[in-house]
Amino acid sequence: MRVYYLTNAQFALSNIALRRIKISIFSDLNDPFELLAVDLSDKTHRKAFRMTKDQLNENKGLICFSKSWSNPLLWGHYAEKHTGICLGFDIPDKFLKPVIYSKSPMKIKINPKTGELIFNENNMMSRLLRTKFADWRYEDEMRLFVELDHDSIESGNYFYPFSEDFILREIVLGPRCEIPINGLRSLIENFNQPIRVIKSRIASSSFRVVEHKIAIREN
Repeated sequence: MRVYYLTNAQFALSNIALRRIKISIFSDLNDPFELLAVDLSDKTHRKAFRMTKDQLNENKGLICFSKSWSNPLLWGHYAEKHTGICLGFDIPDKFLKPVIYSKSPMKIKINPKTGELIFNENNMMSRLLRTKFADWRYEDEMRLFVELDHDSIESGNYFYPFSEDFILREIVLGPRCEIPINGLRSLIENFNQPIRVIKSRIASSSFRVVEHKIAIREN
């Protein structure tokens, strides 16, 4: 599946040069309800859930993608007000999980004997990792989950390398990105696979971000 990762220009250039993507930690994401998409109105559930949440945050990371780069909200929120860059990757479907958009938190159950959460019903753990409030639906998000290797941490960060299952295929410069197309093309000359580099613009007849064909031809 082709999926898209939007970021600021500086990070994108570093990602390309070092051939890797930063792995996000749940506690660092911009949605405060990450791993909290459950009904905790029952006080007896809160302690058990807090322990589970802390364990997940400690050991599991993720990389967030969108199925498309045409939504201007994505560029505004994740690509430094349209000045950033979008990277398109081909990733096997089996590694990607779609986000579940919900209007209400999930109900959870507690084992009365152990006091632990019951996650084996209705694939509850998978749903917990993927559920977000319905208003985030515009992101059309797909997630790649990663087990954190604490031995490979660099200055507090974890990274996921480009590979045959994580192939860079597209580079889209934002409508306000000032980096020249030819500079990006020079940066990827040593890649083995073809990578399409394009410039984008704000559409003339819709609220979308689209390909700037004239700018591409002129470069």
